[in-house]
Amino acid sequence: MLARVKSGALVGVDAVVVEVEVDMSLGMPLFSVVGLPDGAVKESKVRVVSALKNAGYVLPQKRITVNLAPADLKKEGATFELPLALGVLAAAGQLEARALGPWLVGGELSLDGAVKPIRGVLPLAIAARDGGFRGVIVPHGNAVEASLVDRIDVVAVSTVKEAVMHLTGEAPLEPFRRGAAPGQGEQHVTEQLDFAEVRGQDDAKAALEIAAAGGHNVLLCGPPGSGKTMLARRMNTILPAMTFAEALEVTKVYSVLGLLSEGRGLVSQRPFRAPHHTISDAGLVGGGPMTRPGELSMAHRGVLFLDELPEFRRNVLEVLRQPLEEGVVRLARANHHVTYPCEVMLVAAMNPCPCGLYNVPDRICRCPSLRVREYHARISGPLLDRIDITLETRPVAVESITRLSLEPRTSAWYRARVEEARERQAHRFRHFPGIFCNAQMGPALLRRFGATPERARKMLEQAVRSFGLSARAHDRILKLARTRADLEGREQITEADVGFAINCRALDRKDYFEADTQPDRDPHAWSSLEADG
Repeated sequence: MLARVKSGALVGVDAVVVEVEVDMSLGMPLFSVVGLPDGAVKESKVRVVSALKNAGYVLPQKRITVNLAPADLKKEGATFELPLALGVLAAAGQLEARALGPWLVGGELSLDGAVKPIRGVLPLAIAARDGGFRGVIVPHGNAVEASLVDRIDVVAVSTVKEAVMHLTGEAPLEPFRRGAAPGQGEQHVTEQLDFAEVRGQDDAKAALEIAAAGGHNVLLCGPPGSGKTMLARRMNTILPAMTFAEALEVTKVYSVLGLLSEGRGLVSQRPFRAPHHTISDAGLVGGGPMTRPGELSMAHRGVLFLDELPEFRRNVLEVLRQPLEEGVVRLARANHHVTYPCEVMLVAAMNPCPCGLYNVPDRICRCPSLRVREYHARISGPLLDRIDITLETRPVAVESITRLSLEPRTSAWYRARVEEARERQAHRFRHFPGIFCNAQMGPALLRRFGATPERARKMLEQAVRSFGLSARAHDRILKLARTRADLEGREQITEADVGFAINCRALDRKDYFEADTQPDRDPHAWSSLEADG
C-alpha cells in the first residue's frame, strides 16, 4: 500500500515542500530510504521502527520503501522522522491516508515515541501557509515558533501516539494559541548598557546617533582605551524597535540555525553579533559543509561589530563587499544556490597604527611611516568605500574619567531622536516596499530625495575632486546628509549637512597620511567641519 505525507526541507532560510512517499509491499523485511537523504535521514529509519514499536504499534513484516521527492534536493536533519512514522502507519493500514493530506509534518523521534523539537519550524509554517495547507503538525517545543504565522492551524504533539490519535479523530487536539498577539509576546527589556556610561566622546556619540538614524556603516579609529568598543556595544540601545515583519525575518534565521530555545517565539531584540577576528569567511557570510547562515545573517536587521578590523584575514573582509551593498548573501555551489538575508549595520573599530598612537595629540608614534600605511592597507579601498562614517576618536580627558556623575544624555534620549528620524523615513518610503532607511536608497531614490542647494552641490564636487573620492562615496555622502537633515527635522538638505557628511569620510581621503599630529592643526578631527552643532 502507498501513503503520502508532506514535510519540508530547508533551502537557505526558506522551506521547500517535500513529499514523503511510503510504499509497503511483500518481500524480505527491509527499510530503505531514497531521494538524496543525508546520514541523519538514513539513520532515521532505525529510530522510526523503535519509536513505533515502543509506542504500541505492530508493523507487518514487509518491505518498506521511502522516497523523498523532489529527488534532486538534498534532505538533511531529523525533520522527516515524524512524517516517516505517520507514513509507515498509513501504508500499514493503521491510519487513514487521506487524513494526512491537509498537513505539513515535521518532528524528531525518540526511541520511546516522544517527539523532540527541530530547527526550521518557522519556515515550515510559512511554507504551509503559502502552499494552501490547513496547518502544521510539529513538536510541542516548537509550537510558539510556528504560531507566529497566521491563517494556519498549529497542532502541537508530544508523542507519535498523540499525532495518530489526532489524525484518526480518536482524541483531536485543539490548535495551539499564543497568549499574546504577534509582536507582543516579548516585551522590550531595559538594556543594562547605556550611552550615559560613556565619558566624553560627544562627537562619536553624535556620529553613532546619525548612523542609527539612517542605517549607515561606521568605522571607529582611535588609540587603545578611547572607548571604541564601549561605544559600539551600546549601539543597539539607540536603535528603534523592530517591526513585526523585521522580527519575523530575524526569527527565521535563528530558527534555521536551531538557536531558538524551547518555547521561545519571536526574536524581538535587534541582534548584535561580535565575531572574533579569527573567524573564517564561511563563518562570517555562511556556507560550509551544511551550508548554514553565518554571523552576517545572524546580525540581520541588527549590528555586526568587527573589533580590531585590520586583524581579520584579508579574504574574510573581502567577502563582505557584495553583501554590504546588496543586503543579501548569495552562495553558489555545484548543485544548488542559496540566498541569506543580511541587512546589517556594520560597526568596526581599529587602532590608527600597530602601536595605536599615530596622529594622537601629545603622544609619540614610533611606527615607521611605511608600517602605518601597510597597517591601513589591510582594509581594502573597496571595503572602506562602503563605510559611510570613518571617525577618529580621541583619548578621553582625565577630568571626564574621574567625574562621578553620568553623562546627561542617555540611550533613551538618543533613541527617541532616532525613532523620530526613522518615522520621517518610513513616511518618505511608504510607497517603496523593502526600503526602511536612507542607507537602503538606490540611485533612483537618491536622485528623488537627495536634492541639494547649488552651493552644497559645488562643495560636494570639490570634495570628490580634492580628496579622490569615488562615485559610491559621492552617493553615500548624500545619503548621510539626508539622514542628518531628517535627524534635525528638516525637509531639505542644507550646505551644513553636506559639509558634515564630507567630513565623516576621514580614512578614505587621499590626504589622510598628510595629517599634522598637532591637536590645534589637525585637519581631520571630526568636529572641525561640523557646521551647526
